Amino acid sequence: MTRAVIYLPRFSGAAARVAACLSADLVEYSSTVFGEVFDQYREIAAVMSVGIAVRGIAPFVRDKWTDPAVVVVTPDLRLAIPILGGHHGANELARKLAALGILPVITTATERAGVPSVEGIAAAGRYDLVNRDSSKTVNAGFLDGAARVYAVEGPALVIGGPGVAFLVGEGDYTIGIGSRKGIPAKTVEMVIRESLQTAGIRTDEVLVYATTVKKSQEQGILDAVRALGGALIYLDDQALSGHTPVSPSGAPRIGLAGVAEPCALAVSKRGELVLPKVAKEGVTVAIAR
Repeated sequence: MTRAVIYLPRFSGAAARVAACLSADLVEYSSTVFGEVFDQYREIAAVMSVGIAVRGIAPFVRDKWTDPAVVVVTPDLRLAIPILGGHHGANELARKLAALGILPVITTATERAGVPSVEGIAAAGRYDLVNRDSSKTVNAGFLDGAARVYAVEGPALVIGGPGVAFLVGEGDYTIGIGSRKGIPAKTVEMVIRESLQTAGIRTDEVLVYATTVKKSQEQGILDAVRALGGALIYLDDQALSGHTPVSPSGAPRIGLAGVAEPCALAVSKRGELVLPKVAKEGVTVAIAR
């Protein structure tokens, strides 16, 4: 299962009702229980006080993109309070408990204002957010009435600044691409396909392809990604600066520490390099997830 209900023994009756409503596993509380379940379940309902739950999850909280959704349910079954991952499943989990007459206490700003959120749109459409740092800016734009949603069908090229959120179809892997000037699309495509084959990855498992904005004039990269049926985004220097390549690179000549590896890592979900840089016929490719 993807859901668990953690409960204090004295509240087992209430917890059983919550678990039945959510089709969740029942897990009795102990001093170590949150550490044991934190990475096993995507959604957790805790039938206990907020203080106990907060102290329990505190040592394990990393970031909102990987943490599970956590909702505290008061033992009298009156309130369901999302305390972690409101936009990432907790708000929806709390709403499901309304079937038991439990009031969902929603505190996220966009939800309270009745406006969309980046995370909500992504979840509804089964998309992944490529540039996660954009969510705060775009959600603030929704609150101010300044943000708009544009849907673009491919093949297409979309260029946006740091305040633009890019949602793409689901996938696990990200491909960073670099090339010398004027390399033809067939060569770029060949190196990408060979790299995918080496890593045992199918093209339909790719979330997004990325390169530096300094390569935005390289038609070979764009056409190769189109031929692969993928989405290509261009990353500015700031987006790449926090990702140091593990392989030697000639990118310092264009003012970057690297291209393929930093690009793959910058848009990855886990920040894990799956395939270090492959260099062949003027093309560099790296794969992350």
